[in-house]
Amino acid sequence: MKVEKNKVVAVCYDLKVDDGETGMVPHETVPEDKPFYFLFNAGEVFPKFEDALLGKSAGDAFSADLSFDEAYGDYMEERKTVIPKSNFKEKGKVNKDMLRIGNVIPMQDNKRGQIRGEITKIDYKGVHMDFNPPLAGYDLSFKGKIIAVRDALPVEIEHGHAHGPDGHHHHH
Repeated sequence: MKVEKNKVVAVCYDLKVDDGETGMVPHETVPEDKPFYFLFNAGEVFPKFEDALLGKSAGDAFSADLSFDEAYGDYMEERKTVIPKSNFKEKGKVNKDMLRIGNVIPMQDNKRGQIRGEITKIDYKGVHMDFNPPLAGYDLSFKGKIIAVRDALPVEIEHGHAHGPDGHHHHH
């Protein structure tokens, strides 16, 4: 069975990233025994990543090199902001556990969409947050193997994403 539209594909891979200074450094490994499942051609992954898989079968190796603009886009200063500390109050008290540098906090943007912000600094002005994707501005290099290819279930096509190995949805 070949990788194409409306197939669920499972892959394992090593991802290396390059910020333009240090060269390629290992960033993430998805092992063979815990592959990443996705619905092909549903907008879940980068188009260039899918191009590297199209027409291949289970057991085939693949590699995909994406420049930053084919991946998460450029790093943008305007995605950084300072939020008043009072915005982080719960029951009248600031949640000190939440307000730690390096914490990633899910928030809503003005269109009610989910965005993730990382706390980069806390000072008298407030909580400095960066809403850039963690790999914005990085070139990505994937090397991996296709573990499995199966037909997507109607519910997966309807939902626009894969539901794991057997088509059942597992909420973590």
